[in-house]
Amino acid sequence: MTRATKIETILHDKNLVPRLRAIADKVFAGQRLTEAEGLLLFEQGEISFLGALANFIREKRHGDNTYFNRNFHIEPTNVCVYDCKFCSYSRMIKKREDGWEYTMDDMMAIVRKYDGEPVTEVHIVGGVLPQYDLDFYTAFLKKIKAHRPELHIKALTPVEYHYMFKKAKTSYAEGMKRMKEAGLDSMPGGGAEIFHPEIRQQICGDKCTGEQWLQIHEEWHKLGMRSNATILYGHIENYGHRIHHMEQLRQLQDRTGGFQTFIPLKFRNQDNQMSHLPEVTTIEDLKMYAVGRIYLDNFDHVKAYWPMLGRNNAQLTLAFGVDDMDGTIDDTTKIYSMAGSEEQTPAMSTRQLVNLIRQVGRRPVERDTLYHVVKDYTEAAFEEDEEFKGYVSLPVLN
Repeated sequence: MTRATKIETILHDKNLVPRLRAIADKVFAGQRLTEAEGLLLFEQGEISFLGALANFIREKRHGDNTYFNRNFHIEPTNVCVYDCKFCSYSRMIKKREDGWEYTMDDMMAIVRKYDGEPVTEVHIVGGVLPQYDLDFYTAFLKKIKAHRPELHIKALTPVEYHYMFKKAKTSYAEGMKRMKEAGLDSMPGGGAEIFHPEIRQQICGDKCTGEQWLQIHEEWHKLGMRSNATILYGHIENYGHRIHHMEQLRQLQDRTGGFQTFIPLKFRNQDNQMSHLPEVTTIEDLKMYAVGRIYLDNFDHVKAYWPMLGRNNAQLTLAFGVDDMDGTIDDTTKIYSMAGSEEQTPAMSTRQLVNLIRQVGRRPVERDTLYHVVKDYTEAAFEEDEEFKGYVSLPVLN
């Protein structure tokens, strides 16, 4: 049965309730869903129905193309002034002996480690400490650009920027301008968590608010620059809080068009202050990706962080609206494994990642951070690429 046939079968199901059928009609007509309709998808949409709608949008926009990049991470510190209840990664200042605090030289050594490697992006994010201030990061970014000008720097979240700018007594607009001048190319999507103050106050009440997170991204977008957006789901929030969060993102995107990618992040319950909460099921994961793809009609891409979900579950998301698998990701990345991710060694070779995508019938496309195609992994590409000599493709799963 082809994908098109599967969609037709699901959507012509006589048992489909009228309100869900009306939503399906709107999706196929390219019309925007209301908040109430988004909530209905979460509450009443069967997983096969949600997958059909999300996959329709995904294939209409991207066909079978599934994007990834070659990147590495630098995490300056896991010591932090904030006390986020869900965080397994950070160590409070009072527990400093359990953490690390890299110097600028330490971090430049990590950058140099990739000299000659075909990476296109460095992703920098970590804890918040006073010494990692605006002057420190502008100097660091300038050093990276002086050493490797073509390397795309995707760095720091509004949580870090809010703290830095407040300490420097500068506005968001001026602060982001300084970061751009220092060499910042784009912003990651972290720190969004859940925007709704009712939930945010309980899980991360001492860091920037949802409104401040959005304001910093808006100032960045005003400079003509791009960023990503996340949601942390599967803890104490309800479906209404998720829709509220995505609605704020959708409204900002309407104003600026600066977001590239939406990235749902699953709450993991290992070694944090919310460990008493059970983790949500894989079905709930797929529902989050699917509704995100359907509701955020003005976002080009939806990404699955395979280290957080596990490789097999990440493959499943490719049928539920996801068109991006992030990157190869270096093993210096500690956030995932410390949070109890499925991947205790979150690194994958390009060959492995390409195989992961091809195994579920999708087409691997290496991109840079801004989604310019670096390499389309067609069969011809394998014959030309030294890295893929002797490559044997895994069978496609039905």
